Amino acid sequence: MKDIDINNIPKEKFVLLENRDLHDVKFDTKPIGYFHDAWIRFRKNKASVTAAVIILCIVLFAIFAPLISPYDVSYSETGYSNKVPKDKFLSNFGIATGQTERKLNNNGYAKEIGIGIAAADTDGTGATWAEGLNNEFCPVKSEGDVYITEEKEYRNAKVDVYLEEGFRYFTVTDEQLADIQAWEQETGKQVIYPMVDTRSEYCFDANDANCWYKTRPGSLAPVRTVIGGTASINLSEIDTDTMVLEDNYLRDEKGNVLFKRGIGQTMWKIRVLYYNYYQYKHGFEPYHVFGTDGSGYDICVRLADGIRLSLLIAVAVSLINFTIGTIYGAIEGYFGGWVDIVLERVSDILSGVPFIVVATLFQLYYSAKAGPVVSLLFAFVLTGWLGTAYRVRTQFYRFKNSEYVFAARTLGASNKRLMFKHIFPNSLGTIITSSVLVIPGVIFSEAMLSYLGIVMLQGDSGTSLGTMLANAQGVFTQYPHEMLFPALVISLLMISFNLFGNGLRDAFNPSLRGVED
Repeated sequence: MKDIDINNIPKEKFVLLENRDLHDVKFDTKPIGYFHDAWIRFRKNKASVTAAVIILCIVLFAIFAPLISPYDVSYSETGYSNKVPKDKFLSNFGIATGQTERKLNNNGYAKEIGIGIAAADTDGTGATWAEGLNNEFCPVKSEGDVYITEEKEYRNAKVDVYLEEGFRYFTVTDEQLADIQAWEQETGKQVIYPMVDTRSEYCFDANDANCWYKTRPGSLAPVRTVIGGTASINLSEIDTDTMVLEDNYLRDEKGNVLFKRGIGQTMWKIRVLYYNYYQYKHGFEPYHVFGTDGSGYDICVRLADGIRLSLLIAVAVSLINFTIGTIYGAIEGYFGGWVDIVLERVSDILSGVPFIVVATLFQLYYSAKAGPVVSLLFAFVLTGWLGTAYRVRTQFYRFKNSEYVFAARTLGASNKRLMFKHIFPNSLGTIITSSVLVIPGVIFSEAMLSYLGIVMLQGDSGTSLGTMLANAQGVFTQYPHEMLFPALVISLLMISFNLFGNGLRDAFNPSLRGVED
């Protein structure tokens, strides 16, 4: 190809194009919009994207966990309070097995095994120690070595806390008794077991349905039978093939074991295996993937409800603060002068009011009328918009004297159009970032107020993350799972929202528009 001399190109080779002819010219690349450019920069921030995914997962959990779970937020079963996590699927991997370590002395060990023996003794004719130990309803799932401390014998054992409830007494009507018996025949699972002679001198506790065997008068020590006579239990010398606990069942004059005792004309007292009775009552086995709290509430469902409540309060506060703060700060920054001076003095007065005092006063005087959630919302909004207003004011002072604003004003743009069409979009990145960062602050403040007892968000209708932490405080050393899950969620929300907000700040920063990493 020959080199072209541009100085010798004939004039007839050139064609004059008018501006309207350029409209048909198509470019190879498309212009990138403001939000599209922000999205490109945001997704390059791996930490912010990860934080957004975590927030999304928490939100999805809060939405779908109550729909999947057989429990609802008002469900409470005191018989299974303070239970560790248990799940049928996860237990196959050694997670959420419902088991905990127990340090058992002679009598405690006998009582745990006694639950299994009683479950194996379906008709009251007796069962051996080995049969009880191998029964599916025996709480003891694995045993450790026997050791002696201060002349007392102990054994470490892993115990299923859901089976540890064992047996209970219930008073039922004729109809209820018939309904239970019909369920037993339909499912093949036994609910009603032999009654205990609670009036016998061998009954240590008349209210304890698990104490079905004879105990020494005035002591929980069981009477056991071995070949050759009776003896006290010695953990290091237990012979599971020969040892039998003597039953203390209620019998009639002929010696037949009774499964119910009449109370009045139409009422009966029965002794039930609580695990099977629970299935009869609810239609499913007691599994709680996150465990239960001290009131018997399912922590998984309550946690989801607490997340929804905390996020709804935080998002509502953020939107209200965004609206009020934007309008207030825009007026301050745009008009300036005496308007700015007066509004700033109002802001100074409000900023000097301690938030915890405001929240306490609202709860004391308005909680009974408006409810704790609405009162808390008012407390957040009273002074929460000040930070947003300050940032908007600063941004308006920064951009209101720019050339493009002068040009728009020269062309006759109104103050409203200048404020929200020309200046406000350039401040949007900072405003959105500050609004997003309000959310973790509100969640933390709500948790703090609930934890301190200033705000009470506890009841059958719902709870909050802070209230769950407060309820778990007293039993944290015994049942750490009750504090672990709400604390973990609060930590993840705090960290994720801060990282997410930082990503939005960089994405919406106009000075970084079009900048490649």
